[in-house]
Amino acid sequence: MDESIKHALAHGLTCDITTTGRTSGKPRRIEIWYFVLEGRVYITGTPGPRDWYANLLAQPHIVFHIKEGAQADLPAHATPITDAAERRRILGAVMRSNSWFRAQSYDLEAWVAASPLVAVEFDPADIDSEETP
Repeated sequence: MDESIKHALAHGLTCDITTTGRTSGKPRRIEIWYFVLEGRVYITGTPGPRDWYANLLAQPHIVFHIKEGAQADLPAHATPITDAAERRRILGAVMRSNSWFRAQSYDLEAWVAASPLVAVEFDPADIDSEETP
C-alpha cells in the first residue's frame, strides 16, 4: 500500500463506503465514521437501524473510499461484530480515544445495544498482507 494511503487511513475519521443495495442491487455511496483500533479498521454509526448496515448484511463486499489526506478506492469485506463483549470492548476504546465522543458524553451501553459495528478487511489482492492496517 502506498505510504500516503497508509498514513491517511491511520489518521482519518470519515470515509465514504459503497455498498450494494440489498433490494435494488445498485451501488449506494455514503459518508461514514471509521476508526482504527489495534491495527484493525472498524465502521460504526449512531444507534438505530441503518440502510448501509442492512446492505452489508446482505452483501458484505464494499468499496472503502479514503478521501482525507489521500484518495483511494479500496475493495474490502465488512464483517458485523455481534458479540456484546467484543462490541463493548471496541466501542469503549473508540469512545475513550476520540475527543468528539468524550465531549458528547455518549452512553456506551446504548451504543453496544443498538449501533451498527463492522470490521473492515481489505482485499489482499490490492494490499500486501504485511501492510494491511
